[in-house]
Amino acid sequence: MSLIEKLETDVELKGSAEQFHEVFCSRPHHISNVSPTKVQGVELQEGEWGKEGSIICWNYVHDGKAQIAKELVEKVDPVKNLVTFKVIEGDVLNEFKSFKSTIQATPKGNCCVAHWTFEYEKLHPGVSHPEALLEFTAEISKEIDAHLTSAN
Repeated sequence: MSLIEKLETDVELKGSAEQFHEVFCSRPHHISNVSPTKVQGVELQEGEWGKEGSIICWNYVHDGKAQIAKELVEKVDPVKNLVTFKVIEGDVLNEFKSFKSTIQATPKGNCCVAHWTFEYEKLHPGVSHPEALLEFTAEISKEIDAHLTSAN
């Protein structure tokens, strides 16, 4: 029996798809300035910001616990405003054999929609779906959007 699952959500944003994409792709280290209660820091460990094959490490607080996620930037598509991260180390892998997150920002009139997709394989059937983590990323998306739109 396969334990591979998918979870998705859309977040309506007031800013542009290009600006939102650029934050997650090329400037994730700025997210801790925008959402300091959730993200304490993002460090580039290998490669270059915004480049496939780079490795970044997130320090964040989720459900009241300090956590880390070391991620490989697996795919960057500036035309589609899409970036895919694959967790290679960290707390998420205590419950999941594999975990990928894809963020795609799509223009919608003068605004955009951030579409988050989690693809994951549970270590065992008793592991809960990462709905709380998906909500956490949606909240961060809204905080980034508020920052981007207040700066304009």
